[in-house]
Amino acid sequence: MDVAEGRGDTAGLDGLLHEVRRQVSRGAEPDERQVLDWLHGRTGADFALVAEDGDTVESSTAGFPRELLRSLAPLLARLSGGQLAAAVTRVDVWNVRCEVLGVHGARPVLVAAARSVLRPEAIALTTHTGSVITLLRRARDGERTWRGFHYKARQVRFGVFSALLVGEPLLARRMTTGAVPPLLQAGMLRVHLLHCPPADRDRIVRTYQDPSGYHGSDLMVHCPVFKEHVICLIADDTGARAGHGSGNHTTGLGEALRRLVRDNAGYALGASGPHPLGATAEAYGQAAHALAAARTTPGRLASYHGQTALDGVLPRRPALAWARAVLRPLDSLPKTTVDITRLLMSMPRGAVARLLDLSRNTVTAHIRRAELALGLDLADVRSRAAVHLALALTGGSTTHEPDEPQPPPSLDDLLHTEPAAVWARTFLKPVRPPQRRTLQAWIDANTDGQQAALRLGISRNTVRAHLRTAESHLRRDLLTAGAGIHDVVHALHVGNAPAI
Repeated sequence: MDVAEGRGDTAGLDGLLHEVRRQVSRGAEPDERQVLDWLHGRTGADFALVAEDGDTVESSTAGFPRELLRSLAPLLARLSGGQLAAAVTRVDVWNVRCEVLGVHGARPVLVAAARSVLRPEAIALTTHTGSVITLLRRARDGERTWRGFHYKARQVRFGVFSALLVGEPLLARRMTTGAVPPLLQAGMLRVHLLHCPPADRDRIVRTYQDPSGYHGSDLMVHCPVFKEHVICLIADDTGARAGHGSGNHTTGLGEALRRLVRDNAGYALGASGPHPLGATAEAYGQAAHALAAARTTPGRLASYHGQTALDGVLPRRPALAWARAVLRPLDSLPKTTVDITRLLMSMPRGAVARLLDLSRNTVTAHIRRAELALGLDLADVRSRAAVHLALALTGGSTTHEPDEPQPPPSLDDLLHTEPAAVWARTFLKPVRPPQRRTLQAWIDANTDGQQAALRLGISRNTVRAHLRTAESHLRRDLLTAGAGIHDVVHALHVGNAPAI
């Protein structure tokens, strides 16, 4: 088509809007080349978007004569510098029209080159197209900024959660100086663990996210270990009031999560009891236990209602003396090693690596250092159970009081007591004999399902089914993160001890 006959009528503008709508409907970033090609088809001219340096062609039609740019350099500099908004010139056989796009930041120039003079209609359509390209660029930049904000907000939320998980609420506050999340102002929190399809996690987290990047007084975090989990840290607003200790919130994010579960058959939710911010790891463990129970509950909702923990029934002073003796070697190790060791008590080392964004080799090196200090093989489930109990007895602290005058008791001494025996009988009572035999074989095989199946003469699937049944009866997570295994180890050990 001859340039002199280019049209800038209503049909041309409609065509431009159609091209923009087509690109927007794809959900991808705008393709400026396609817009320029469309404009070429309407006017016959060739076009290029030239960056403000005057040399870089960001996008162009196939026939644009790039050799023009050297001659146009002084003019392009004046346009990008804000001295001119538009200019017309002639270079050799080319009629050239330049228009600067945008008024803030980078100021690219739309250059049109044609062998004939552009008619007014074509000039008007070119100007309109330049305005549309400017808007598309702003939309693209806004989209990138939006994605960047959500990515950074997600990182900050995960950093806060990681600090709380290792018992460092003050570190979490320092990480968010100037924009401290309301959660960190709360005295207590509950952890809700939502199980949902991985594809739904982003949508759920963004639905409840506020402009500050948090979730009102709460936080939602993508679990880095299990892609089906969203970790929800909810400021406790009921635990301090009588009659509200069950975790059954009726308002706020807690109720919103319950609605999601009620409305979606593939969802489940486990909730912890109230805990201080520094005990977030314990709250997370409770939520994991509750989620294990929720999967087999008709409503797929469960709050943690665990019996008294083993560390709460053992004779206090002798138990503390034993725990301090077990953990004393950790005093000489770096805090990072101690934190990794503590996390290893409730999740596999691969999960610890993903949670802390460390390599498996780095985590393994820290664990090896702890094993050498403790004189224990932490790959052994019974050794982990002993260290887990010691950490529970000392509140997770590795700072110990001076030695007791007399030697501390052994773990067998502590477990061979009437309170421990009553605890073990109560703990194992819901489990039927077939599942109990499977649990024992599984622990004896160091939680290797295949080895347990060989010992019992049954299939591995049957072993797993028995463990799932025991998991629901015990209301403990055994197969996902394994946070409930230690109670099983101690209860079976006490149950197999001679009668007192």
